[in-house]
Amino acid sequence: MLLLSIEYVPGKEIEALGMVKGTTVRAKNIGRDFLSGMKNLVGGEITAYTEMLNEARSIAIKRMVDEAEAIGADAVIGIMYGSSQIMSGAAEIIAYGTAVKFKA
Repeated sequence: MLLLSIEYVPGKEIEALGMVKGTTVRAKNIGRDFLSGMKNLVGGEITAYTEMLNEARSIAIKRMVDEAEAIGADAVIGIMYGSSQIMSGAAEIIAYGTAVKFKA
């Protein structure tokens, strides 16, 4: 599956199939929160949260690709990410784009 953030596929004629998306909701871990609080005192990257967000983006992308494959897409274009706080300590990560099929 070809994944692009641009709105076209270079060198290909495409037919739009519709929007596809993948989401995941992740909650903070109390152990991570404690260690992150300690990191706030000395500064630097909070790697536990970086890893959590990277994992969440990967899950969201996989779910988006699964949805695109289910409708016969060859690619997803115009991919964007979003996030929102669902409740205190939990956030949603969403990946979305336009599923397209290559014209023959």
